[in-house]
Amino acid sequence: MRAFALITLLLAGCAGQQSAMHVAGDQAATLISLFRLMMWVCGIAYLLVILFLGWGLIRRRSAADTSEQPYHKLMAGWVGFILLGLILLVVASFLADRSLGQRQQVPLQVRVTGHQWWWRIEYQAGNGRWIETANELHLPAGVPVLLELRAADVIHSFWVPNLAGKMDMIPGKINRMTVTGRTNGWFRGQCAEFCGTQHANMALAVKVEQVGEFDRWLAGQARPVSPGEGVAAGRKVFESASCAVCHQVRGTEARGRVGPDLTHVASRRTIAAGTAPMTHGSLRGWIIQPQAIKPGTSMPPSDLSPQDAEAVASYLETLR
Repeated sequence: MRAFALITLLLAGCAGQQSAMHVAGDQAATLISLFRLMMWVCGIAYLLVILFLGWGLIRRRSAADTSEQPYHKLMAGWVGFILLGLILLVVASFLADRSLGQRQQVPLQVRVTGHQWWWRIEYQAGNGRWIETANELHLPAGVPVLLELRAADVIHSFWVPNLAGKMDMIPGKINRMTVTGRTNGWFRGQCAEFCGTQHANMALAVKVEQVGEFDRWLAGQARPVSPGEGVAAGRKVFESASCAVCHQVRGTEARGRVGPDLTHVASRRTIAAGTAPMTHGSLRGWIIQPQAIKPGTSMPPSDLSPQDAEAVASYLETLR
């Protein structure tokens, strides 16, 4: 268990930044500007309070003029500053909210559905087609992307602090937000609403990449598995066992929709929404006993023999 915890910590560290202070998108830039303005206004107000407190203590101990006239002027100035600061913050908050809520024509639409405890991601590919993947969100740099946020079971919350603010994902309701990534790289997202025992292990890896690179990635994700691809023995076991009931591998007989789409599962960096690295050992362990890796997950323990589990893990490693 110590080794697994260490791997998880190392994985979290290399999954990308997760900080609202390191801005990588337009929406995050709007939020950090508002945050800095609030810090300046509140910081100046706090500093003035401390200065006036010190000045009042000094005046109280001195034998100086006790006239209340200076206090009346100071009080009027203090009230004026507070009103000015509040008006400034209200206007800035209103403008930021309008900017974040503005709807615009976007070339790309993505559905993100929160499950306990993983992310279903679907990309609009034209002609009514949607390309499905899981737990990794790819975004073209400089292109506004409309995210449709849904929840399949309980309330979740979508949050990638480097790119945008939080938005709840509520069963039976579709919330929408626009995200425009500017800085290339990997960033870590997280469910920000407690959604069960494995809430902390519901991570989302987000990659912002150049438009051409994104287009090539999306074209690869749209490609189904060819008949001769993969390890034949493992594929046969996968399609005949309960795996095919819950999971889909496009181009095969596996057409389940309960769990994540596994068509290109080996191209992802992790399994189980960031819980374990994408390695042969992790795949094999997840197939045999997922409850040992992520207790409470919907995936039940496998009744496959060790040989069949090894074959399925080898097969999944070929799905890139």
